[in-house]
Amino acid sequence: MADLLFKLIFRLLALLPLSILHGLGALLGRLTYATSSQYAARTLENLRQAGFASEQAGYQNMLSATIAEAGKSLTELAWLWGRPYDEVLGKVRECTGLEHIDAAQARGKGIIFLTPHLGCFEISALYAAQRMPITVLYRPPKLRWLEGVMRAGRERGQARLAKTDVSGVRLLYKSLKRGEAIGLLPDQVPGQGEGEWADFFARPAYTMTLVGRLAESSGATVLIAYSERLPHGQGYAIHVEPLPLDFAAPVPQQINAALERAIRACPAQYLWSYNRYKIPRGVSVPTPHSPLSTPAL
Repeated sequence: MADLLFKLIFRLLALLPLSILHGLGALLGRLTYATSSQYAARTLENLRQAGFASEQAGYQNMLSATIAEAGKSLTELAWLWGRPYDEVLGKVRECTGLEHIDAAQARGKGIIFLTPHLGCFEISALYAAQRMPITVLYRPPKLRWLEGVMRAGRERGQARLAKTDVSGVRLLYKSLKRGEAIGLLPDQVPGQGEGEWADFFARPAYTMTLVGRLAESSGATVLIAYSERLPHGQGYAIHVEPLPLDFAAPVPQQINAALERAIRACPAQYLWSYNRYKIPRGVSVPTPHSPLSTPAL
């Protein structure tokens, strides 16, 4: 019964305009920050760790915007997954860096899209799927009812999903071998043995090594792709940038440096509440880091 109720609510929310959902999302973000001390502390600590807004007034503005954007990233899912595919794609107002995608396709070695938790990361793969086959690595949700809704919303156009397990990784290799595209969240914390410690905003973060293995074995082009959320529900602007890798140097550190550059373009839209500095079970603990206090919004 609960599953049916949640699905019904989700479908009803999808009927609302994107601008309304973004407004509701901003309220949800502020409510979550005010009621969850853990969420608030992590958001605050990660923002300060990144060094944004040296002055207190500027920092408060950044914090307020970050909380609102995090809420939008949740409520917009109903619209992105529940509206017709063509309507969703119509909300992409511009895409800078298309020439990098065209050049990569001409090479025929496949494309590795790295899309961080920045802006509306859901729409990036959907946009790519209208141009080429793309296999996206994903972690199944804990909520049972959400699995079907999510797959229906994400597997559109030429997009398909691959679970974060051995079989899913195998699908990624096969896709690249066919010269197709794959998509990964490069700032998602991997499991034991699947990552290395690399600085992310001057603090060690356990970072996946899969990207380097895939790129080196396939010769695929690596691109950073993120979708900036435009104000007032106007839509999205997708940005694509090349990431040439030097395999003689640590690849995780190169990836994190590239992500930092992308995040600085629209820092308030990064998901600072994500536990990026999580220490996976069985992984040796890096240098301890002291948590910061949490101010009221």
